[in-house]
Amino acid sequence: MTVLETTFAAARDHKRIAEIAAVLGRFGVDDIAIRLGLGGLLPKRRTRASHTDSESRSQPERLRLAIESLGPTFIKLGQILSTRADLLSPEWITELEKLQSDVAPEPWEAIRAQVEEDLGASPDTVFLSFAHTALAAGSIAQVHRATLQDGTDVVVKVRRAGLRPLVEADLRLLSHAAGLVEAQWPEFARYRPREILHHLGTAMGEELDLAAEGRNCEAVAQNLAAMERIKIPRIFSEWSSERLLVQEYIDGIVPNDHAALNAAGLDGRELARTGTTAFLRMALVDGLFHADPHPGNLRALPGNRVAFIDFGMVGRLGARRREQLLMLVAAIVETSGERVAALLMEWSGAADIDLPRLEAACDIFVARHGVPPLRLGEAITDFMALAREHDLALPADLALLFKALITADGVMRSLDPNFDALAVAGPIVQEEMIRRYRPGALMGKGKSLALDFAGLATEAPSLLRLLALRLRQGRIAAEVELKGLDRIGADIRWAATRIAVAIVTAAFALGLAPRLLDFGPTLLGIPVTALLGIAVILGGVAWLLVPRRR
Repeated sequence: MTVLETTFAAARDHKRIAEIAAVLGRFGVDDIAIRLGLGGLLPKRRTRASHTDSESRSQPERLRLAIESLGPTFIKLGQILSTRADLLSPEWITELEKLQSDVAPEPWEAIRAQVEEDLGASPDTVFLSFAHTALAAGSIAQVHRATLQDGTDVVVKVRRAGLRPLVEADLRLLSHAAGLVEAQWPEFARYRPREILHHLGTAMGEELDLAAEGRNCEAVAQNLAAMERIKIPRIFSEWSSERLLVQEYIDGIVPNDHAALNAAGLDGRELARTGTTAFLRMALVDGLFHADPHPGNLRALPGNRVAFIDFGMVGRLGARRREQLLMLVAAIVETSGERVAALLMEWSGAADIDLPRLEAACDIFVARHGVPPLRLGEAITDFMALAREHDLALPADLALLFKALITADGVMRSLDPNFDALAVAGPIVQEEMIRRYRPGALMGKGKSLALDFAGLATEAPSLLRLLALRLRQGRIAAEVELKGLDRIGADIRWAATRIAVAIVTAAFALGLAPRLLDFGPTLLGIPVTALLGIAVILGGVAWLLVPRRR
């Protein structure tokens, strides 16, 4: 037994490993199993009746078929990988995008007991009507139509029975595999397999918890409450739980049914503008967005209203990430390839990169996409390809957002072929930039920055002494030519003094900023925001004024 098999056996998952190895062998992706140390579990070639058929297919197609056979956890992993155009070439992305989670629904008798347990009674008594035949089914859950006692039409989403133990076993196996890949094949480290698996675990946890899906739906509804043309399904939490979700049924037209849209007299341009405005507000303003806005999860309603349904897959962006995205849009509009390159390097964390080559590529990128109309899907596709060509892996949250934006842009462009995403994004970006950098917000940032500076001023001398010690001990790997090592201690003490004085001076000046606001937006005719800049300059002057000791 290999080391990997031993590890997995100890994790109580040996049976599942054998199933995975058998599927990989059946679809002719043996090399993956062999590289993971599972070659001994592969079926013999002469017993694989379908192997010849598999060999006639491309490797990406064989892997996609194997993933579909392995169930919901692997399907979700494949869907996540389909968002990583910064890592995978187009032929792999195209095939992974075909992953289907639609499966035959479980018969009513197989789930009746679970539904009754979750409702606390028979659905035939809880609801005025309940359809025992599923309306739709996926690998995680299936959906039934129903009517509440007050006549409200709803859909009841039911998680498949016995699913959690299988998903948890698969996540354990994949986590071990990710660690093995990073340890044994450094060339795959840039793919960040453990980060991808962490993202997978989070996504699966939310998909398995239907109550969490309901909370996400309610949060988005609250965030977009001011948008009268946006409809989010109402959640009936009194009947919902981890394995069962009851939500409002929304009867509308799918946006790619152009004949029905025309018959209903709906305006594709207005629908596209409304849908895009809502999505960009979710992502750039609220930080909680629908991560799978394909046509089946959108509905066009009378009055050119747009409904978002099925919040089983959502994405989250922190304040810092949203700020970076605003900077990216601004860099594209201003055709600043240098700023795009800087963001790419920050996101990837790459240390060894050909910066002139990257900046030249970014200049070409902004020259192509910085002129209206902005075709958002094309721009993001090119951006991801640019990252891939320079071996720059993007954070998982960004990859999910970019994939969702490409999907949404495709839907909106089908509604309006001349759709200009920048015409919608521009006002949102401008509004957010004003909100984030108005004097009040800057004062809040100044307070936080002052505290950070004060703490750093206290810690700087000890940190620099520790740096000098580790340099002497050779405990830091750095490509630095050290000349005059005997003087480094004195030089570092001098540098520490300069840093401390500069930081304390800047922190002191920034600490005065809230008091300055008492005098109004200007003081002696100078804008308070300009005074903040003066504070930083004072810090730099203080740095230069500290004499160097020899």
